[in-house]
Amino acid sequence: MSAQPDAYFEALDRALLHAQAWLASLPSRPVGPRVDADTLAALSAGPLPPAPTSAADVIDELASFAEPGLMAMPSGRFFGWVIGGTLPAALAADWLVTAWDQNAGMRFATPATAVLEETAAGWLLDLLGLPPGADVGFTTGATMANFVGLAAGRQWVLEQAGWDLDRHGLTGAPRVRVLVGAERHDVIDLTLRYLGLGAPIVVDVDDEGRLRPDALAELLDAGGSGPTIVCLQAGNVHSGASDPMGAAIDVARRHGAWVHVDGAFGLWAAASPRFRDQLNGLEGADSWATDAHKTLNVPYDCGVAIVSRPEVVRRVFGVHTSYLIAADATNEHRGPGDPFEKVPELSRRARGVPVWAALRSLGRTGTIALVDGLAANAQALADGLRAIPGVEVLNQVVFTQVCVSFGSDDRTRLVTEQLIADGSAWMSGSRWHDRDILRISVSNWSTDAADVALSLAAVARACAAVNAEGAAHAAAGTVRDATPVTPPHPATDDRA
Repeated sequence: MSAQPDAYFEALDRALLHAQAWLASLPSRPVGPRVDADTLAALSAGPLPPAPTSAADVIDELASFAEPGLMAMPSGRFFGWVIGGTLPAALAADWLVTAWDQNAGMRFATPATAVLEETAAGWLLDLLGLPPGADVGFTTGATMANFVGLAAGRQWVLEQAGWDLDRHGLTGAPRVRVLVGAERHDVIDLTLRYLGLGAPIVVDVDDEGRLRPDALAELLDAGGSGPTIVCLQAGNVHSGASDPMGAAIDVARRHGAWVHVDGAFGLWAAASPRFRDQLNGLEGADSWATDAHKTLNVPYDCGVAIVSRPEVVRRVFGVHTSYLIAADATNEHRGPGDPFEKVPELSRRARGVPVWAALRSLGRTGTIALVDGLAANAQALADGLRAIPGVEVLNQVVFTQVCVSFGSDDRTRLVTEQLIADGSAWMSGSRWHDRDILRISVSNWSTDAADVALSLAAVARACAAVNAEGAAHAAAGTVRDATPVTPPHPATDDRA
């Protein structure tokens, strides 16, 4: 193998051609994959080839093998989970990040990527109206962004209780109680398990899944004092609604709690003057988590963890060794610090650079237009669905989520199954308020009026097909069973 730069060129040229062909196919290809994993596994079976293969041929083989098993998640007609597409500038920046191959953990070693991420962090804090002195770390996804915020909260509340977590660990520590809304995303429970904090205390919510501040106050009053974390939600995965931030944070503050906000997609509502009021008081929390690959539409592997107290998060994740050159060895908790002090990884790719590129390409007005456009498309889908006989929109469409029933649970499952088989649009089944539903998540920057119209037509066709099949079975005196299409857990999105 040659170590010369031109060793890369032919393979990169082939990759460009295949990437362009993939992107060109998105407007017209069926959304779902054409083959399943078991079929692909059988095709890929066999030993490792005994001899080398040219890089360009490997790329051709890779693209040919994968193409029928790819789901068109970047399509404007994909609404199955909270998954954005990729903005052109963010995609191209991600290619550069891979080519540069920087280990973005240390500011001294990789100043270009560190400064680009710091710039993107400042832009994010400004857009979302969060404290300008907060630390921002770029994680693999919202799961680890929530992990960062809750780990910082665990550290802080135990310190306030006089417990040295770093020296003594959790054994013998005061119990940390964590309060969450009944309709929080399951990733919060997962993160609490990672942190050894156990099951949370569940707070009642309203019909749209918003945590009730009065119920929170009642539980906090009854629980007495002690280390406490309150976890709020910006963007319910079904209704899109957000917890009443200001009122809930006021209650938490009276009890000395750390407040964390899981805002995987809903935190971006704060960037829009139209939706900011839904998150009034958001800036009063202590930590926030979101995903840039959702609403902002950058490539995968890009969560954002924001902590208002840099000294706390850097105590949790910072490490000092003789071979690492610290950003500021004389004052570890001031200034921008090292990227590795803000996330659980010492080594990582510069995943914040595509965030910089996305925001640089959009600017303030473009970012607002992106957020508003997603919500407008959700509203257009909801309005169009209401016009289809037998369709009921179940939630107040306040942001980018739409939940739909087609009558009985059986009929809803049948329509969802028919819609997925049609392939023109992808919307996923779920379960909410003890009903099977079709859940629509509008997250892609490229979704336009034509995509909305095509998707509504697909739903109408699915309804008509189910009606026709039902009539045929009725005439024949038979019954068709619907194949369950709901996910294994009702509050699920794509959080990595």
